Amino acid sequence: MSFNKQIKCLFNPSATSFDSCGFNIVDAKIAQSVSRFHKSLPGYTPTPLVSLSNLANFLNVKNIFIKDESQRFELNAFKVLGASFAMANVLSKFLGINDTELTMETLLARKDEFSHLTFVTATDGNHGRAVAWAAQKFGCNAVVFMPRGSSAARLSAIQEYGAEASILDCNYDDSVLFAEKKAKENDWILIQDTAWAGYEEIPIHIMQGYFSLLTEILSQAPKVWPTHIFVQTGVGSLAAAILAHVHSFSDRPKPVFATVEAHGAPCFYNSMQTGDGNPHKVCGDLNTIMAGLACGLPSTTAWEILSAGSDAFISCDDDIAKSGMRILGNPLGNDTRIVSGESGAVSLGLVYTLLYNDAYQDIKEELKLDKNSKILIFSTEGDTDPDHYRQIVW
Repeated sequence: MSFNKQIKCLFNPSATSFDSCGFNIVDAKIAQSVSRFHKSLPGYTPTPLVSLSNLANFLNVKNIFIKDESQRFELNAFKVLGASFAMANVLSKFLGINDTELTMETLLARKDEFSHLTFVTATDGNHGRAVAWAAQKFGCNAVVFMPRGSSAARLSAIQEYGAEASILDCNYDDSVLFAEKKAKENDWILIQDTAWAGYEEIPIHIMQGYFSLLTEILSQAPKVWPTHIFVQTGVGSLAAAILAHVHSFSDRPKPVFATVEAHGAPCFYNSMQTGDGNPHKVCGDLNTIMAGLACGLPSTTAWEILSAGSDAFISCDDDIAKSGMRILGNPLGNDTRIVSGESGAVSLGLVYTLLYNDAYQDIKEELKLDKNSKILIFSTEGDTDPDHYRQIVW
């Protein structure tokens, strides 16, 4: 374990293959079903997989690949992959449609049967916007609750898709509880990207929706297989989905996998540090500029996967995210410029800091980062709060 002001890293010496963690959410059939559904969405196109070759040379590693989710539909973030697939599964179950027939066209052919339904969620921004977008596409209603401190820009972006949205006077985790309460009171359908006892099915569908990220990557660069993967972690659904999907390729070497959190909300890091095998809640206001990672309690499903299979749990100061935003926005040589928000850029900022700053040599060596490393990172959002993006990058 290594500590300093900007980065904390906790290694998991008992990390095992995903198969041994006792919870399987992925196989080839599921991944194909997810991809088929997403391809049926209007305007679908794979987001870019960018090779930052000049940055890789500068940092003395073999490759750095960035999946640029700022170009996911018009939503500027990856979250719609999970929200749309989960919502589609709710509707297919409501209609009695077989999984193999799950497409946008099949569902919309019977829109009159479900247009009265209302979906509700709590969000720091991107997930709520995705739920609002998907509900509008399906012709349903959406209600979105946001935690204290949410930006007006993110609220407005959700309302643009016809959702009833408001900011509550509580933190993210309490917003989730409020959304659950309202769902029960009004017979609404909760579409939440975190799981807890008794609420697992929809969060699993959301996680499965994220499989399209790796499916696209393998189509875009079939000969590339990473040695290292760094994934941002709020409640953990994205990171767990990527880890599960990667480990389903049993014929390929297992990459070194690290979760990346904000110092203000390190629920996985703290839970692993406690060491009793259980997820633990970070209380308080969860102060961080990384709004998408400001979550105090791990998803139980994600915890089961990540606690067993992730090699490292890393917590970062906000300055690491700022560094990543500036590097992606001001690339070396002819590397592609990427507009990445606070939550989207933290993993790149982390990798840059570990490789460039000798103060982190111990972490770098423990992660086996060297000249042969092929690093995969997900820029999970663009400038979802444009004013704040400019304040940081300028």
